[in-house]
Amino acid sequence: MSGAALAVVVVVVFLLALYLLQRYGDLRRQQRMVLLGTLLSWYLCFLIVFILPLDVSTTIYKQCILDNANHPAPVTQARHTNQTNSRSSVYPTVSLPKVCEEPWSYIPDGILPVLWRVVYWTSQFLTWLLLPFMQSYSRSGSFSRVGKIKTALIENAIYYGTYLLIFISLLVYVAAHPQWQLTWRELQTIGITAANTWGLFLLVLLLGYGLVEIPRSYWLSSSHGYLLAKTYFKAAKMATEKASAEENLADVMEEVAGVHESVKYNHCLRKCVDTIITKCPTEYQEEMGRNVESSCGEHNALPTKRGLNKLHKKVISAVQRHGQTQVQWSILLDQAFHLEDVAESQSSPVRHFNHSFPSVRHHSWIYRFIYTPTVEWYWECVFRQGFYRLLAVLLCLLSATVVWSECTFFSTHPVLSLFAVFVQMAEKQHNYICIEMACFVSILFLCVCVYSTVFRIRVFNYYYLVPHHQTDAYSLQFSGMLFCRLTPPLCLNFLGLIHMDSAISHQDRIQTSYTSIMGSMHVLYFISDGFYIYYPMLVLLLCFATFYSLGSRCLNLLGFHQYITDDHLTSDLVDEGRELIRRERRLKQKAEDGENRRWAWRERYGVQGATGRTRAGYIQLKDNQNSPVTEINNSVIPFIRRDEEEEEQRCLLQDNSSDERSPNRRSTGGRYRSLSPSRTGIFDDVR
Repeated sequence: MSGAALAVVVVVVFLLALYLLQRYGDLRRQQRMVLLGTLLSWYLCFLIVFILPLDVSTTIYKQCILDNANHPAPVTQARHTNQTNSRSSVYPTVSLPKVCEEPWSYIPDGILPVLWRVVYWTSQFLTWLLLPFMQSYSRSGSFSRVGKIKTALIENAIYYGTYLLIFISLLVYVAAHPQWQLTWRELQTIGITAANTWGLFLLVLLLGYGLVEIPRSYWLSSSHGYLLAKTYFKAAKMATEKASAEENLADVMEEVAGVHESVKYNHCLRKCVDTIITKCPTEYQEEMGRNVESSCGEHNALPTKRGLNKLHKKVISAVQRHGQTQVQWSILLDQAFHLEDVAESQSSPVRHFNHSFPSVRHHSWIYRFIYTPTVEWYWECVFRQGFYRLLAVLLCLLSATVVWSECTFFSTHPVLSLFAVFVQMAEKQHNYICIEMACFVSILFLCVCVYSTVFRIRVFNYYYLVPHHQTDAYSLQFSGMLFCRLTPPLCLNFLGLIHMDSAISHQDRIQTSYTSIMGSMHVLYFISDGFYIYYPMLVLLLCFATFYSLGSRCLNLLGFHQYITDDHLTSDLVDEGRELIRRERRLKQKAEDGENRRWAWRERYGVQGATGRTRAGYIQLKDNQNSPVTEINNSVIPFIRRDEEEEEQRCLLQDNSSDERSPNRRSTGGRYRSLSPSRTGIFDDVR
């Protein structure tokens, strides 16, 4: 098994990173360099986390060999005594060191140091140099590669200058101490220490939030009433964001239309205008073409090249944000409908789960043979609540273990860190599988607490990871930067929790290959003996702040609405979201009923040439225009559509909200409305 475990981990981690990138990014439409940089940064960070337990078990095995090599005499004499007289022994059997068995995942010497150097320095190059440059490059509105590179360099000049100033300050500090010699190794250690200090500062903040929020979210998610109320709250917020994104897109498209009319086809800037128009939605491109043909020769002021760059950037951002809100709104509606179906199934005497609007996936073989409506009813109505609460209790125990260990890991005599106790107990028994499992579960839980917070946080519209292929390039690269900066200090903190870092535990034992690459932190003793030991204790205060939702309450006071159960504004938003979901359910039910009536007419009169559409409405029919029944259908369907349109108009007047309307119309209240159907082919890959 030598090296086989390492190869399996490398492949599995790559597949995990690729799956996450496919879920959040768009592999077909986004730039290849953006996807490659994000994939590489995620892959390297996950690789560190998964290989570190193998490094720990290999180091413990080497320590066992070293301990046995330092006590050769008792072992030899004990074996001779046991051969001559099995009933007596000169030396006590307790003092005999046990035979060191090679771990099943043992990695040969020389592999891990090279691997850690490549992984660590590549990730640091990505997070501090390449990804910030690619962020500015992807957001630039320039129309050429040279222009994008120039913009990226200008935007990152202050960014790189700050890092250079910090590094020079550390060099001056080290040079002020004559007992230290500035070798290349020490310069590397200074740079690594500076990067890990920045990462540890952010790591503790994210960890303190995740240690409380993850167990609490699972406990609260066991209640369908809580989930439904929170979904209503999200619907009210998402409706506002959706209307704002639609209005912003309409404003930007009006500006593009003005530029399109003012810049003629023989102008030198026409190529830039055509590039901007290709980034606009299809319906707006068609509308601009009709407006140009019917224009009366009105001339607007000609834009400048810099103005077109800004407009190009605004178009990309507005279209991306509009697409995100549309997809999120659709997903949120499906979640709300499902939770309402669960509430109805719980009160139903029939143990059979009924979906109000079955989707295509409900007709797959998994739902027909394995996850049947009966199995789904038992899971949603019986077992789900107990399973989530049991999982929440286990996660709560892990969180308490992490908090206790973070506050006591500096004590080596006695050993107070629970993670160190578990590892040392397994080390005495030479149980390498238990060592690796304990390390893997511990570091995996730490990563889940930190990484889940990275996936949840939202910095206005600049950083927001949206699933279903809707995350923009800037957010993908920003997440890669955060992962590369958080993972090394997280791993060092974990090694300190299990007393495998001599800079913290001050023990004379073999260091892991990962710690040897990090270098000796004693070069900057005020960081290794102060900040690295006492700053992680702050996680206790952050856990209390998260438990009492102090951060959410502060954001709520600043106008960023958060879901707080005892807040009046939250109750109002829940009621508003309930009405929105009720209206959307009514509109969707009308559309389904209209499709069913049309299907019934076609089935009754035997329309030929149809591709077939089931009563659930998943396969579209194509009318045969040569059929004698066409006239009947054409005379009946308009009445159905007229009734539907009149009822829809009455609903719109009652709800005073926006649905699907034309891209160039606005309501009297100034809200953007669109009566045209949504684009096809843009979000076809969303499920």
